Amino acid sequence: MFLGLEWYWWLVVVAALIITIPLKIKFMKWWETRQSEKKKNQRGKWGDDE
Repeated sequence: MFLGLEWYWWLVVVAALIITIPLKIKFMKWWETRQSEKKKNQRGKWGDDE
């Protein structure tokens, strides 16, 4: 088969990708929100001297 893998291993690889891609997108959105909240809190802590 392709690259020496049997067809069922390709199903496992595709299933893993289908599961991990939405989780990665969700994590990236959460991380972006967390970073923007951190910046907001830091600005409030040190005053608006920027």
